[in-house]
Amino acid sequence: MPRTPPSHTCTASGDRWKTVGREILLHLIDFLVNSYGRDPVITRLLNNTRIHIMPTMNPDGFEATKVPDCYYTRGRYNRNGEDLNRNFPDAFENNSASIQPETRAVMDWIKNETFVLSANLHGGALVASYTFDNGNPVTGSLKGYSRSPDDDVFIHLAKTYSSNHASMYKGTGCDNRQTFPDGITNGYSWYQLEGGMQDYNYVWGQCFEITLELSCCKYPPADQLEKFWRDNKVALIEYIKQVHLGVKGQVTDKNGNPIPNAIVEAKGRPHVCPYRTNEQGEYFLLLLPGTYVINATVPGFKSMLKTVEIPDNTGNFSALKQDFSFPEVSDQIRSRLTSCPKTPLYQELTRASAAVKPTIHILVLMTVMLVIFK
Repeated sequence: MPRTPPSHTCTASGDRWKTVGREILLHLIDFLVNSYGRDPVITRLLNNTRIHIMPTMNPDGFEATKVPDCYYTRGRYNRNGEDLNRNFPDAFENNSASIQPETRAVMDWIKNETFVLSANLHGGALVASYTFDNGNPVTGSLKGYSRSPDDDVFIHLAKTYSSNHASMYKGTGCDNRQTFPDGITNGYSWYQLEGGMQDYNYVWGQCFEITLELSCCKYPPADQLEKFWRDNKVALIEYIKQVHLGVKGQVTDKNGNPIPNAIVEAKGRPHVCPYRTNEQGEYFLLLLPGTYVINATVPGFKSMLKTVEIPDNTGNFSALKQDFSFPEVSDQIRSRLTSCPKTPLYQELTRASAAVKPTIHILVLMTVMLVIFK
């Protein structure tokens, strides 16, 4: 059965302030194409990785202003006056913004591809920001940090970029008022954002995305663009390699046919929208080196557990392979394709938790009363 290499996507999205990101991605395309067959590392990377690059998500915003300016905000919005990086469905609250054609196209793109790792390039700061951008008490927002089930992996991804960047790792930010230790930040800890692409990709796209703020000046003069590419070149390549972290495999039936829509998760890391296999029965889970229990479930059948020891295989351009075969499943019994609704799933989880708590309190109270009156 042919296997699909893991997919990585780079996007300069949102507004016309992604001028630096757009130019960097164009340089990246040129570098990858011209290095293939000449540079052994780039050749192996391209032979084992599907790389998708979208230099501009908002061409209207990019064209809105012609005069370079570090702070002017006219180009933030698309032609309809919408900020595309506040335009995605949100996992924490209802986003009342009307979904724009550009946003819908990206959502369809995410749905139709099996993206594993992504970077969203921005400007206006110098930091690698990771999910969640929004939050609620379930994710720890009351403590000023919105933690995902894969927080350790996101910290690693952000540090991989910042530590390989020419200066981001210093964490000095753009002025003395704002610093970022190691050049990284949890998105919510920095500022709360509703409707961002980063959280959407992680929750509904099964794709780990971080936001890269690459320049203090949002629209620098053209003669500075070459230096931005040099500052980010190594970091981009090292980041793309991280798509090979963790474990991957295929879920098949008794005849060896792929089973789409099977749930495959690492024990102790439940996603609010469970991660599922694609049409080829393939799954990809980004995990740091260590020991994990992988749980594969075909609805209606007994789950299958396998313990795996995951090494750091990024240098070999291949995650650990672990397949699952369900001998009781035939090609006549297939899991119907389903998807999580584009609703505030964490908001619903909070309500469910709140509904359970009174019962717990009542049980505790009854226990105390029985002890007293016994």
